[in-house]
Amino acid sequence: MIDSNNAIEVRGVTKKFKVFYDKGSELKEKMLFWKRNKYENRTVLDNISFSVKKGEAIGLVGRNGCGKSTTLKLLTKIIYPNSGEIEMQGRVSSLIELGAGFHPDMSGRENIYTNAAIFGLKRKEIDARLDDIIAFSELEQFIDNPVRTYSSGMYTRLAFSVAINVDADILLIDEILAVGDANFQAKCFNKLREIKASGTTIVIVSHSLGQIEQICDRSIWIKDGHIEMEGMPKDVHLEYLNYMSEERMDQQEKEQIRNQQNELKQRIKRYGTQDATFTEKKMIGDDGQEKTTFKTGEGMTLELDYQVKKKVVDAVFGYGIFRSDGLWVYGTNTRIDRMDNFDIDKDGHITISMPHLDLIPGQYWIDITIEFGEGNPVDYYKEALKFEVVSNITDVGVSRVEHSWKLS
Repeated sequence: MIDSNNAIEVRGVTKKFKVFYDKGSELKEKMLFWKRNKYENRTVLDNISFSVKKGEAIGLVGRNGCGKSTTLKLLTKIIYPNSGEIEMQGRVSSLIELGAGFHPDMSGRENIYTNAAIFGLKRKEIDARLDDIIAFSELEQFIDNPVRTYSSGMYTRLAFSVAINVDADILLIDEILAVGDANFQAKCFNKLREIKASGTTIVIVSHSLGQIEQICDRSIWIKDGHIEMEGMPKDVHLEYLNYMSEERMDQQEKEQIRNQQNELKQRIKRYGTQDATFTEKKMIGDDGQEKTTFKTGEGMTLELDYQVKKKVVDAVFGYGIFRSDGLWVYGTNTRIDRMDNFDIDKDGHITISMPHLDLIPGQYWIDITIEFGEGNPVDYYKEALKFEVVSNITDVGVSRVEHSWKLS
């Protein structure tokens, strides 16, 4: 029986495939070239187990052929395991074969009804979502044209729009986040963040580690049909990249991996004299609860504890907010805010209150710092806290500016 807190439980699952060397297609070929019917049983997944909590987002990573997509197909019940069991709770929507079931001679509108019905929606439910699906796809002027007249980009836009508008409890995604142009990709990412914030469980298969880091709480590295490692995305990805660097012989690929490794190392960099160090760190919302997802305009309070090993003279506390692409959104410190000079010689606590977090939806991190004098680091803690901002308003930029319109 599945745990009530879990959306997905995979227990001891093994999946094998028959791989034919050169199978004859006709009776004559099968009789004359009977050796061609030889095959091997290839084990793609070997006794893997993991669980995904409700509302959690996980990423599956690994080299080609390791079993990532097979795992996702098992979750969607496109295929079934040879042994073991999979239990899931809730409605499942999958973005694996985008547009599977689309009929080329039917219009985009007709295909919306057909495809949404495959996901289990009734006619009235589709009617209620139709305008949102069409608007998200940005295909209003083509929606009544036959799908065979669509470009590949238009086709995948429509399929993506259907799949993310079925109010699924579990969303399964396989290498399809590069949909359409850059603006549409950004819109897809924001929609996925919004879906995650609403409590939907998400499983993503992708070779883009950056995509997984932006969306997922946890990564699972599958190697040769086994789970090699699971944990925080940046930790798993660093080990995975180390492995890939050793395996690959191509110098250009090795250089690319080294660059990604250095980027990851930079993200977790912490430096300074360490005479005083941050020990505990929390982000508190308006409801008084610790959280990592905030709505645009909601208040955030940082609660930081620090420990002093050696007296810090002329101490300065600071923090900076950065977008996931590294853009510096905001930064300040106690000296900028004209607080009196002070020393710290014993453990203490800091509270930083931000009544209105007017940021555009996206992924952000916070650096926190203890310095002395003019910018000398004691404990520079990069990416000490990560959070997400969500909103149902689709304006763009970095920060929301209070404004009003008047037309005359």
